[in-house]
Amino acid sequence: MSVVNYFIKNIDKIWRFTVNHFILIVLAICAALLIWVSVGIVIRNNEKLANGILGFGSLMMSIPSIALYGILVTVPGFGLSRRSAVFGLLLYSMLPIVRNVYIALNQVDKSILEAAKGMGMSSKQILFKVQLPLAIPVILAGVRVAVVMMVGIATLAVYIGERNLGSLIEQGIRRTHFDMIMVGAVLVSMMAIAIDLLMGKLENKLVSPGLVSEDKGDKVVS
Repeated sequence: MSVVNYFIKNIDKIWRFTVNHFILIVLAICAALLIWVSVGIVIRNNEKLANGILGFGSLMMSIPSIALYGILVTVPGFGLSRRSAVFGLLLYSMLPIVRNVYIALNQVDKSILEAAKGMGMSSKQILFKVQLPLAIPVILAGVRVAVVMMVGIATLAVYIGERNLGSLIEQGIRRTHFDMIMVGAVLVSMMAIAIDLLMGKLENKLVSPGLVSEDKGDKVVS
């Protein structure tokens, strides 16, 4: 009951933290989609460059979140700001999105591409009218993984000045308040599940019914 009581008594503060957390995720995923999908498209025909980019993405994911934030606040122009939080999430989302875009585009059947070329389609038309529509299920699977991961990692942005749901968890640990930790953890989990469900709905709208696999788990490229 202490968890429920804490939630009711602090609902205004919790709402502000939730909104801040959501805004941070939206900013990060918009930037990630714009940048990493473009990078995946650019490297699709260059294996050497792709290996370098994906290697960098793996390196970024291997750095502990709190250490990466600590490094970013020392970089001129970032510091203790939302820019550091967004950029950190952007780096963590790189590998799942770029890798899925790169592999999905290169998995399109060569005979389909040859047929499109034979019909007189340009390289740009083949990319946007053939390759990307066929690759969307795998690309969206990578985006969903990245977004869910961002929701959790964003809690650590509290250490560089963000006032989001991570504040509840951090303050709860520091004060040994179980109710604060539980409220923060449950809300972060609920946000991750809600965003994943919304992405699933979006996927159903964007993906052609003929491309929907019976086993959607196969779409994630690891």
